[in-house]
Amino acid sequence: MKALELLNIRKSYGDDLVISDLNLSLDKHQVKVLIGASGSGKSTLLRCINLLEEIDDGQIFLAGEDISEFGVSPDLVRASIGSVFQAFNLFPHLTVLQNITLAPRLVHGFSKEEAENEAQHLLARFGLSDKANQYPDLLSGGQQQRVAILRAIICKPKLLLLDEVTSALDPVLIAEVLALISELKNDGMTMLIATHEMGFARKVADEVLFLKNGEVLESGTPAQMLEDPQHLALKNFLFALEQAGRL
Repeated sequence: MKALELLNIRKSYGDDLVISDLNLSLDKHQVKVLIGASGSGKSTLLRCINLLEEIDDGQIFLAGEDISEFGVSPDLVRASIGSVFQAFNLFPHLTVLQNITLAPRLVHGFSKEEAENEAQHLLARFGLSDKANQYPDLLSGGQQQRVAILRAIICKPKLLLLDEVTSALDPVLIAEVLALISELKNDGMTMLIATHEMGFARKVADEVLFLKNGEVLESGTPAQMLEDPQHLALKNFLFALEQAGRL
């Protein structure tokens, strides 16, 4: 059984076709990375998977269950999917510990003690124990994003979606966040990641998919995609990144 399977996904905004008959599958413990220029459909695709956007056609299966079927509760689906976006989206009036333990307590039925014990374990493992009782605005951007990722994984989701989680960070802070994600890969977390960080894609991806105009134009191992691209559009994309010093 696939951890995630997308069949012929289509999504439009008016006359603008954003996702075009896209197929994608993800095995348990696998990490796939989506690359492509802004507007290629990466973020929209992730938002369709966690049902923040409604698809126009196709099917989405999470661990064999059709979550795109009419009547499926988006809240129940999202309880099984961890999602982290470009903006940290931490609650500013809650401490780090309170941010991380909110969903376990309110959605997953953890007791306050169970949630806090699990949160403290994660904070200790990833070097954030001393931030537990601080508020988000006292943290660096990298620390905030790491907290957002811990909040997404505390309930052990079936799938973790990461959408350009380093785009607002400087290089030092990017390294902090990417180290955490690499650790999650080593733990066997199933992940679908959209990124412009090609070095990161090379390090963590089992497969890289290049999107343009809502279609997967080319896919393969990081080495194949980044060192021997076949499609002209991918070659042009990588050349543009190289010219910008981002490859």
